[in-house]
Amino acid sequence: MTPLEAELRRIIAADGPMSVATFMALCLGHPVHGYYMTRDPFGRGGDFITAPEISQMFGELIGLWVAAVWQMMGSPAQVALVELGPGRGTLMADALRATRVVPAFAAAVRVHLVETSPVLERRQQESLAALKMPISWHRDFADVPDGPLIVIANEFFDALPVHQAVKTPSGWHERMVGVGPDGKLAFALHPDPIPGFATIAPGLPANVPPGAVFEWRAGDLAADIARRVAQHGGAALIIDYGHGESALGETLQAVGRHGFAHPLAAPSEVDLAAHVDFAALARTAAGAGTRVHGPISQGEFLRRLGIEARAAALRAKATTAQAADIDAALARLTGSGRESMGELFKAMALADPKLGALPGFDS
Repeated sequence: MTPLEAELRRIIAADGPMSVATFMALCLGHPVHGYYMTRDPFGRGGDFITAPEISQMFGELIGLWVAAVWQMMGSPAQVALVELGPGRGTLMADALRATRVVPAFAAAVRVHLVETSPVLERRQQESLAALKMPISWHRDFADVPDGPLIVIANEFFDALPVHQAVKTPSGWHERMVGVGPDGKLAFALHPDPIPGFATIAPGLPANVPPGAVFEWRAGDLAADIARRVAQHGGAALIIDYGHGESALGETLQAVGRHGFAHPLAAPSEVDLAAHVDFAALARTAAGAGTRVHGPISQGEFLRRLGIEARAAALRAKATTAQAADIDAALARLTGSGRESMGELFKAMALADPKLGALPGFDS
């Protein structure tokens, strides 16, 4: 039993079963035992690899996208470049290196990293020390100062706590985590139907069969980002794995050491994530006054930004082995195969309506 599981059992014994969202939040963000609070999970030696760790091309193209959006904003004298969940700082390091081709942007940018993990914050400090520029760390997006901003959220929303509901003959009941008859952590259903469920899942058909699962997240952070963008100007780029339309289905998964595990098996020892509902994000953002661009596939987005030309330029100066690595990275980032991210991952932007079409989203 992990230390966090013992804590979860104490909570369940005192308060009864907890929602899947509460379980997920504690597993990932418990201040002492949380998954992200105690380790660096990225890379081949960790539990999974994200796009910035696959190739420098990813972060470089994001950097050029940021610089182009800043120019579309009218090149304000100061702009906050905000990354949510910056991992090891790899994406930001690659992005800022690429923006050196726009010297005025380097003078205007103020970097703000929103990170809750002290372990990862130290890694970010190491990765970005060579930039010799002021960087501010925040525990919450709300702490980022007001003003024009560009937000990057790569594989961030998938780790936000997700609620689950299961359809029964008596209505939709929230799925909970409790202790089963065998003494192990187990899923259960709240005894009472969710009131006003139609407002949570607009557009779902009425004849959904019993046993169907629907997932949703609270839209508070997306709404906060959209309001800031609409009020102060700028844009937010969200890249994550998920679906373009709200749909039924269970996507909560646990990953450890590059393999799948049961979500309840080892609390705080495995990563938990669930697909992003981009349609729900779009509704929230549009309701807050921003223009929504996309979603489109990550592969298409990167191709429109010029990843194939960047790969060719890198390949021209590479050894045979390096060229093979570049080709493999390109295929993984843009391809549609089972091990590739190009189709499963989506890109969407929320922007000040005055900006018009954004790079990568203008077909």
